Amino acid sequence: MFNASEILTDQIDTILERWKIAVRQDSRIESSDDLSETALKDSMPVLLNGMVKALAHQGNESYEIVASASLEHGSARAHEGYNAAEIAWEYQILRRTIFSVLEPQLLQGSPEEILRTIRTLDAVIDEAISQCYSSYVQQRVKELEQVRSQLIMTNQELTRLLRTSKDSLAYMAHELKTPLTSIIGYSDLFLRQQKQAVDVQATVPNLRNIERVLQSGRLLLRLINDALELSSCDAGKIQLNLACIDVKQVIKDVVATIEPLAKAKDLQLKIECDRAPNQIETDIFRLQQILTNLLSNAVRYTDRGFIQLECLNDADNRWSIIISDTGIGIPQKDLTRIFEPFTRASSNPHRRDEQSTGLGLAIVARLIKILQGEIKVVSQLGIGSTFTITFPNEI
Repeated sequence: MFNASEILTDQIDTILERWKIAVRQDSRIESSDDLSETALKDSMPVLLNGMVKALAHQGNESYEIVASASLEHGSARAHEGYNAAEIAWEYQILRRTIFSVLEPQLLQGSPEEILRTIRTLDAVIDEAISQCYSSYVQQRVKELEQVRSQLIMTNQELTRLLRTSKDSLAYMAHELKTPLTSIIGYSDLFLRQQKQAVDVQATVPNLRNIERVLQSGRLLLRLINDALELSSCDAGKIQLNLACIDVKQVIKDVVATIEPLAKAKDLQLKIECDRAPNQIETDIFRLQQILTNLLSNAVRYTDRGFIQLECLNDADNRWSIIISDTGIGIPQKDLTRIFEPFTRASSNPHRRDEQSTGLGLAIVARLIKILQGEIKVVSQLGIGSTFTITFPNEI
């Protein structure tokens, strides 16, 4: 008499061995290469015993055994780093191996017995696959939640460390300003005293040394002030004093401070404010800070030609300032990073700017954002650069 459950029972060891070899040889299941023999087989014997009971018509008990074994198998494979496709191929190989091993005995049964056995095995394997994927996904979701929680904790700790670092930097910068101001003051005093000395020739070396100290001190003080300004911008501590202002007058005042620098380099300043808005609402000090920085940069990096400032009244209650120069220009690869702190364009590696702190444009970009504006730049090496700033008429 044909007994499918007994046939499967007799062939369990053969099925497991062939399945193991086939999985090892299948290049699509790379994760199995790192598993031991025990870890590879894990729940398969329990799964096959559940199939035996299913073939023996022992009701729901067999499916419960299969489900339990499959849930364990899916969770284990998730821990072992399998992906979903690798699990699918494992079960595909199991299905082929079972039918391959049982084929000679199955052919001895009647057509009805063969069909019933095939259907039962297919149903059990399908149930196993379903339960395996269910536990696999649950385990993966659990792992992702753990990773997410860890990332949140790490992010919180990094935020705390960054805030502490910024606070420490600000505190240190404030503490440095007092002695540094004294150094600059005394250096300036000594310089004036040396210049008043009777023997000027003898004091020339001293003058040069004191001038170097004074120049370095002033640069360091600028760096500290810029670092504090940048820190305040990033921390959201900038307080705006909004008022309705005459933008033409603000531009005139800024140009008056920049004009001597331009004349010293024989550069022409072109100012076009005919189409400027009559009044706008903004923080006058921050606007002056932005314009002064951009114009002084234009003078610093322009050796000949001109610098042009144009102010326009745009549509949609916005206005803009366009600052152009005929300077050395900025490489295209640097245009996206010139507003990052301590970043300088590499247009001329042999040209070193002793007066730059590398923070000016970073502060400008942040102040423009605080004033709800936008800044864009286009540039060509050897031809010049154009900075376009757009602001709302009211903040």
